[in-house]
Amino acid sequence: MAVFTPVSLDDLTSWMPQFSLGKPLALKGISSGIENSNFFLTTETGEYVLTLFEKLTFEQLPFYLHLMRHLAQHGVLVPAPVVNHQGQILHSLHGKPTAIVTRLQGACQLAPQAAHCAAVGAMLAKMHLAGRDFGMVQPNLRGLDWWNATTPTVLPYLSDSCKHLLRAEMHFQESFASSAPYHRLQRGPIHADLFRDNVMFDGERVTGFFDFYFAGCDTWLFDIAVTVNDWCIDLATGVLDETRVRALLDAYRDVRPFTEDEKVSWQAMLRAGALRFWISRLYDYYLPRDAHMLTPHDPVHFERILRQRIEGKIPPLF
Repeated sequence: MAVFTPVSLDDLTSWMPQFSLGKPLALKGISSGIENSNFFLTTETGEYVLTLFEKLTFEQLPFYLHLMRHLAQHGVLVPAPVVNHQGQILHSLHGKPTAIVTRLQGACQLAPQAAHCAAVGAMLAKMHLAGRDFGMVQPNLRGLDWWNATTPTVLPYLSDSCKHLLRAEMHFQESFASSAPYHRLQRGPIHADLFRDNVMFDGERVTGFFDFYFAGCDTWLFDIAVTVNDWCIDLATGVLDETRVRALLDAYRDVRPFTEDEKVSWQAMLRAGALRFWISRLYDYYLPRDAHMLTPHDPVHFERILRQRIEGKIPPLF
């Protein structure tokens, strides 16, 4: 989240009557993240999040918003998109696609323990199962095709060592993506960005997943790998904490058992999850967009994690 397009309370005064939310009372920009312009919005009826989308288009956004609605209707704790008087959940403000969603209660857990990881694992499995009958399809827009398109853009900024790592890992992932076990992996809508700051907790109880705007249809195992690579590591080294890994994976498996193809693909998918965020952070670090509020992320973090997944000890999937 960030602020690229400023919005004021005066802007909302004439815009908000299309909703049954009452008058806008307060608006605060959110600085974390790097994709959209986000604000905490307080109205006469409650607390919400207002998002102006800076990259996603009017054509792409219905997938994300209707997925959130679908998951909420199936008992998964996610923000609910707010409809206007015409029943629409996608709107326009300052010429940008715009949505309002309910604000989750609780707080992010940035120093998770095994109990938090277990709660995330169980909810992630429920989310995957709930998405099986979701009728819309959209690919993961930050998948292999995007890695291939973006790699030549970031390579000129890298050291020789990092250039070698990126080229070698892209070759490995191309081979993995053409393998038989990969093509047999179970698929459906995934969050694709389930980091610690995208989950809310009340104590050890999950109160919701949010920020679905990297979601797409991809392998469930990729979603698990992205989640483990953030929730179950030592932040300073990228090394996996086996206790937290086991807590998350076992809780997930209690809801949806893993397959043998997922088992043999596990290390490769952990590498894929690390590569995806290394490339995106390299791009955002070296080719940043202007923003009124922006918190860039250090790409070295995911370079370190990728090297760990290639060389380090990997707890088995089961």
